[in-house]
Amino acid sequence: MSKQILGGIKILDLTRVLAGPWCTQALADMGATVYKIERLGAGDEMRHSPPFLKDADGAPTRDSTSYVCVNRGKRSLAIDFTRPEGRKLLLGLVERCDVLAENFKVGDLKRYGLDYESVRKVNPSIVYCSITGYGQDGPMASQPGYDPVFQAISGIMSTCGLPDGMPGSGPMRSMLPLVDVMTGMVSTSAILGALLHRKGTGEGQHLDIALLDVALAATVHLGQTYLSTGKLPQRAGNGSLLFAPSNCYPCVEGHILIQIGNDFQWTRLCKCLGKEDWLEDPRFVTNASRMTLSRELDLLLSEITRTWDKQTLSELLGKSGVPCGPVNNLAQAFEHPQVKHRELKMELEHPVYGKLAQIRSPLRFSETPAQYRIPPALGADTADVLREELGLSEEMFGQLQEAGLV
Repeated sequence: MSKQILGGIKILDLTRVLAGPWCTQALADMGATVYKIERLGAGDEMRHSPPFLKDADGAPTRDSTSYVCVNRGKRSLAIDFTRPEGRKLLLGLVERCDVLAENFKVGDLKRYGLDYESVRKVNPSIVYCSITGYGQDGPMASQPGYDPVFQAISGIMSTCGLPDGMPGSGPMRSMLPLVDVMTGMVSTSAILGALLHRKGTGEGQHLDIALLDVALAATVHLGQTYLSTGKLPQRAGNGSLLFAPSNCYPCVEGHILIQIGNDFQWTRLCKCLGKEDWLEDPRFVTNASRMTLSRELDLLLSEITRTWDKQTLSELLGKSGVPCGPVNNLAQAFEHPQVKHRELKMELEHPVYGKLAQIRSPLRFSETPAQYRIPPALGADTADVLREELGLSEEMFGQLQEAGLV
């Protein structure tokens, strides 16, 4: 077996939905053993969010695409930890784990003696990662929130959409849960940093990761420009607030995205399109002048691009050093030559689904490659893990089942 960068690290995963599971899946891909604790009988909420997968014979199953996309490589335990006996099982696992990740509302786990202060008494060196909407403190800490809420609150939505005055203008959210995914990435980084700190000091700690914090951090140059100048960024649709030309341009079939980032790229674009005269046009000589006339320039470019096939034009401009790409749907994206070369679509052999297509992890290590294992069925590993970690006999496990704890 290949070396595993997190081999020997055990994660107690009390996360659900998307941000937390993205994080723990990344840790599982890096070789950590992840014990996913799920609600007895129901499991992670994302198991119930359609569409649902079909088995190898085409019959529908109870597992959703939303669940399998962020839960591969884990071991599922269905335990009722709202009861003292179930809590005792979890604390037994806490003693043997390096990390506990959770995304319950602030204060919820304290009711069951599973908050950081309680858990650290059992395992002082544990890294305890709390993922919430608003953080562990403040006037809104106890409130729930999902990805679109934080796209709205953070100002991200105010920067997306068509400019004022255009048909259909107004704030626009991303249909992709970008704040959730970024929060999963930040949580992964925080856990790895805390494990490194623990390796040198023996100290565990509490990580307070908030979707709101991540969303504001994601505003990067737009947020910094406001803080430095007091000027609010204006919506630019598919355009840019920094460079011109930059937009989606029509082609014979579909669109192409062209993003010019400097005058050298502008020169290459003009030469590729046979518009060398634009290089002498005083309106377009500098990026600053092009920015003031960006809409006019977009119209001129559109008249040229609409005669081209988007893939042909993309290949021509790309080989000339012009940043661009065809605007693909997902079917076209997975057929993109670089996507296929990078094998970003992969397949796992699954006993129920047959070949389960998945998106490959963006984490690439030369010496410790990611380890890909199938997503677990609800509670599939409860008996094995409790036997391996806590030494429970078959008889004891049977008694837990009769009591409705597992």
